Amino acid sequence: MDGGGGIFSHLETLEASARKKQREKREHEENVDRMKARIKELRRQRDLLRAKLEVCRSQIVGVKDKTKSGPLTSKATEIQQVLLEWKTESAKELLHVFRLAGLSGKLTKQGVCLCISTAFEGTYLDSYYLDLHIHQPVRILRHSVPPFIPLEHIARKHLQTDIKRFLSVLSNHLNAYAGRKFQADQLQERFAAFLEGHLQGNSLYNLLKFNYGVAGEDQTFPFTAKLTYGDPMSAFPTEVTVACKENSPASMLDMAAVHLPLFQEKSLHEAFHCITTSEENQSPSSLLGLPASSTGVTSDDNTAL
Repeated sequence: MDGGGGIFSHLETLEASARKKQREKREHEENVDRMKARIKELRRQRDLLRAKLEVCRSQIVGVKDKTKSGPLTSKATEIQQVLLEWKTESAKELLHVFRLAGLSGKLTKQGVCLCISTAFEGTYLDSYYLDLHIHQPVRILRHSVPPFIPLEHIARKHLQTDIKRFLSVLSNHLNAYAGRKFQADQLQERFAAFLEGHLQGNSLYNLLKFNYGVAGEDQTFPFTAKLTYGDPMSAFPTEVTVACKENSPASMLDMAAVHLPLFQEKSLHEAFHCITTSEENQSPSSLLGLPASSTGVTSDDNTAL
């Protein structure tokens, strides 16, 4: 009887699993149908707007042809006024979208002037300005974006087809750069006493290398950390190595292994706060209870920055 009960229980489990899969499949199909209907409606609205725009253009061309040898008629003036109002409303709607995305700006005679503010973990950092001519073709008139940010590449890819995407990508690049720079500045300002030599890096702050010390019983054992930021839209490294001097004792290699995930998962200055706090008891396990892992830890670092 026990064996039979086990079989029935297994069959009930399979049946419940099958019902769950059928329900999930049905929900997925319903979501797909809703998305298809939404796409169809958006395409209908797009086609309608295109048709209205073509009518407006044809009316303007017709008026221009009729008034080449004389003053503009009241009808032509009315059409131009409607077109001007439409452009103004479009610009205002665009500014509203920008505000929702964390951008600010104002209308200008030629388009809009936008301010992209950057921040990292709740701290407001630098702001950058972008003056756009928003009528086709959209053009960048002036800007204060640093030269090492790939503004031209981002503009070629998105500016003419999706201005919101263009601003989103540019904002991500600027925020990531500002965040990396902020972390490097915080490291040098708050933990200079633990650094040996100068912080090495480049203008984009996507490659950082520095030596730091952890107090031992009678001496300081220098570590070398190298952080590579492979994602230009992220303020956190994609690759980290922590090395000790050659012939360092095993305890130092273990400590370097504990430092490694801190640099990977925390902001640079927060990782250093954890490391320097742990020096008081000299226990690697005190660093948030993280397990020691040898990944990326070497006893001799011969790699140049």
